[in-house]
Amino acid sequence: MTNRFSTNQRRLPRAKSEAKEITRTVDHNRINELAQHFKARLLRETDLEKLTQMPSAEQRVTLDRIIGRYLAEEQVVIPGQDRNRLISRIINESVGYGPLEALLENEDITEILVNGPYEVFYEKRGKLEKTDIQFRDEEALRHVIDRIVAPIGRRVDVSSPMVDARLPDGSRVNAVIPPISLKGSLLSIRKFRKEPISIDDLIQFQSLTKEMAQFLTALVQSKLNLIISGGTGSGKTTLLNALACKIPAEERIVTIEDMAELRINHGHVAGMEARPVNVEGKGEVSIRQLVKNALRMRPDRIIVGEVRGSEAFDMLQAMNTGHEGSLTTVHANSPKDAMSRLEGMVMMSGMDLPSTIIRQYIVSAVDYIVQIGRLPDGQRKMLAISELHEKEDGSVEMVDIFRFNQINVQYDGAVEGYFDATGVIPSSLARLQAFGNRVDKRIFTPRKGTS
Repeated sequence: MTNRFSTNQRRLPRAKSEAKEITRTVDHNRINELAQHFKARLLRETDLEKLTQMPSAEQRVTLDRIIGRYLAEEQVVIPGQDRNRLISRIINESVGYGPLEALLENEDITEILVNGPYEVFYEKRGKLEKTDIQFRDEEALRHVIDRIVAPIGRRVDVSSPMVDARLPDGSRVNAVIPPISLKGSLLSIRKFRKEPISIDDLIQFQSLTKEMAQFLTALVQSKLNLIISGGTGSGKTTLLNALACKIPAEERIVTIEDMAELRINHGHVAGMEARPVNVEGKGEVSIRQLVKNALRMRPDRIIVGEVRGSEAFDMLQAMNTGHEGSLTTVHANSPKDAMSRLEGMVMMSGMDLPSTIIRQYIVSAVDYIVQIGRLPDGQRKMLAISELHEKEDGSVEMVDIFRFNQINVQYDGAVEGYFDATGVIPSSLARLQAFGNRVDKRIFTPRKGTS
């Protein structure tokens, strides 16, 4: 019986002719055809769920053996390099993430953006680039999205066309499908390094100076309340994670996140994650509920991945009632904007208070706002470290201690600038010293240098 997937319609009579046929590369369409055929056999004849739970090396060995058996049974003869391509393709599409696998394995890539099956972009060193990678069709892209969301109990369909999820390594995923998306499904993957970025790494990346890092570390270890402010993709969570790693080892940390991302290198971390509504529209556990519950868990520190709603009031209340050294992030473009955002979020909690009272409430809870940003050339910089305190007349004063000064943009788009102190001596120095964190006052002397 002749099999339509055989490279030769019949066995060649001479070994020389067969060897010549084997060394010839199978074209791309043929690989696609073979991959679809054998993937269909895999779905019918094997337990893919069991395969997905195997380590990646064991997956490949197992699938190599199975596909080898299929090739022998159907008398398909293909060159060794095409056999490897075929097996990789089947692995990626059956138990992996399809054509995105290569991008996911590249540690220099920080973000992957898919605009329908035929447009795939990635971010490297802050710059977006388009790839030649494409999905076979919309169905193949949807299959990858389903592979991502299924293990964590999420779903995406016409009734629920948007979903947040994460990969096993913690990378954050967002997916939107038609009819909400206009030209095929949209997929965004924000990757995380295998080893979390440390403060020392940020210094090496020139995101801040050694003096700024020393000051921030002293603030964290002295249990001052910090809010990290920044735009989308500016590195808020990265900085939050790096600073949290500076919390003394004997303290208990309770983390609260909308989607678990933090990987704090600390001996005592209790993590909680919010839960969206289920199919019946029930079962939601909000960030606000988790913040309230965290107060009953004997925390030394409370860390909220991001405040974006009424939970801001509960977070500020925790800061004001003895839970010092708390950390959180807020989506804002400047320290003043962060203050306004916090004020609006407190109002969302139902507190019927004038804005002046709310601002005083905020300044009594928050000691510093750390502003970070992504510059036009892709660099991520700490733009300001600002101290908050209340003046005698009851107004709020916000003073920069350090800032990044942008001075030029080169012809190639590269931003030039430098970090410098403003000359303001922070009022918290006495507290830092009381906690054993001595900071040399000379680091607050302005020096017009370069970054």
